[in-house]
Amino acid sequence: MGALVLVLVAGAVGVLGAAAPAQAAGYRYWSYWQASGTTWTYATEGPAIARPSDGAVHGFRFAVSADSSDASKPRTAPDFAAVCGTTPAEPGSKRIALVIDPGTTADAPSGERPPVPRTACARVHPDATAAEALARVAKPLRYDGNALLCAISGYPATGCGEQIASGSRTGDDSTANATQDSAEGPAKASGDSDGGPSLGLVAGLGALAVLGAAAYWQSRRRSR
Repeated sequence: MGALVLVLVAGAVGVLGAAAPAQAAGYRYWSYWQASGTTWTYATEGPAIARPSDGAVHGFRFAVSADSSDASKPRTAPDFAAVCGTTPAEPGSKRIALVIDPGTTADAPSGERPPVPRTACARVHPDATAAEALARVAKPLRYDGNALLCAISGYPATGCGEQIASGSRTGDDSTANATQDSAEGPAKASGDSDGGPSLGLVAGLGALAVLGAAAYWQSRRRSR
């Protein structure tokens, strides 16, 4: 009987542990993207190193993410003609289309609201970096001591790549996440829930109830 109780306790811990969401750490920062056709690709080098050619489209997105594999892309698709179509080419310069997406209120630091996403066409000298192009159209920029881009056009006012728990995102999550999901993310899988108990949790608790009943009747039979 004692062994069975231990099994039940272990099972309950396992079920509840599996049902609890993981609190993975994330970072709040401006991610840097480069156009690959009509889609975005996470940049493999920083904007202070990248030297785009005339006609390039680069993007910046402010969000909370753990790493590049789950980073949020700019919600505006890259389109050089749409951004720089009215800016003619000139000798001795190049044009870089920039997409600047400050993200949603769910990813904003406490007390701040993100500006409206925008695009800009930067005309810079032929050897200019992406950072120089960004500085041409989106001042003030803020960097930390390690040359990490902390703010574009003054947003956010404070902080720089700080680490936060995945459950610590601020802002109006109900509105911001709905906007973010509709703009850039797939719909929830059919097995996802919105706060209710998951199917696995219900099934696990049901199994524990059956085992508990069996243990009770076995103890009654032994006591007779």
